[in-house]
Amino acid sequence: MIRYPLLEEGTAIGVTAPSSGVPKDLHELLRQSCARMEREGFRVFCGETPWIQRKAKSAPARVRAAELNAMMSDDGIGLILPPWGGELLIEMLEFMDWDGMKSKWVLGYSDTSALLLAITLRTGIATAHGTNLIDLRGEHSDPTTAMWRAVLSTKTGESVLQRSSVRYQKEWDHANPSPCVFHLTEPTEWKTLPCDPVLIKGRLLGGCIDIIRHLIGTLYGDVRLFQKQMIHNEPIIWYFENCELSSTDLRRSLVQMRLAGWFEHCAGILFGRSGANRAVEDYTEEDAYRELSEELGLPIVYDIDCGHVPPQITFVNGAHAEVEAGGGSGTIVQTFNT
Repeated sequence: MIRYPLLEEGTAIGVTAPSSGVPKDLHELLRQSCARMEREGFRVFCGETPWIQRKAKSAPARVRAAELNAMMSDDGIGLILPPWGGELLIEMLEFMDWDGMKSKWVLGYSDTSALLLAITLRTGIATAHGTNLIDLRGEHSDPTTAMWRAVLSTKTGESVLQRSSVRYQKEWDHANPSPCVFHLTEPTEWKTLPCDPVLIKGRLLGGCIDIIRHLIGTLYGDVRLFQKQMIHNEPIIWYFENCELSSTDLRRSLVQMRLAGWFEHCAGILFGRSGANRAVEDYTEEDAYRELSEELGLPIVYDIDCGHVPPQITFVNGAHAEVEAGGGSGTIVQTFNT
């Protein structure tokens, strides 16, 4: 069964960096983010790793794991919120105390998604793929990003509705800070295959495809066992976002997932917008989506609000979802069924 943490008013937030920390010249962003959370009524406990960044990570794997283990076992902390993702989180998974984890939210995306998926697959504790701490430093959040609080405050057995954004951010403009951090300028358009509209029902799993593909064949990526023991063979809705993969590398990764059995008992697949969608010769990401849809005989929704092209919906690994998409927009209703 799936266990859902509950975000309560005044919850203590543990800030740790299981992947990359924040370099010294950007410490002000981290201070702003922590201060914003405190003004929102949270208590913030910041570890040592978020203030360090050296050789593509915040600290050695054992150090990162020790700090996260301490926060995961601390009854006084209700939410783990890394500053952002990074590159080498996978190094510390083998040092995690999986049996000592308390039920609490872990929220983030990018490299953090390896931790999120591993926690849910290994323990049945629901995890949240969505905003990171640094992106919450603004005076306010856009409506899509702001839903993280409502989603994490949903009680077991209850449901929460999220809608596609109206606009998204095409590129960063750090020289002109926005009160809500993002510069949302481009019209959002969810797209569907093989037809429009589509309705997909199942249990959510996913993350950054660049990262979670490396869990295949490890103790931290046993999807078959999770499906059998935790969700009693209910179908899975996979959601993916692509950070850096070319269209052919994306295709290789999806074929590897299919060959590894990750798409068995799958109801459909969601793909986030990506700034990395680079064609190889004339092979595009849409070609990869179309071929996967035809191979699996499943609906695909793409260019959704997920990942490195904000804003993003908060997806809960393990939750039951109903995804409706058509006419360029969509909704997702997540129900916290055990």
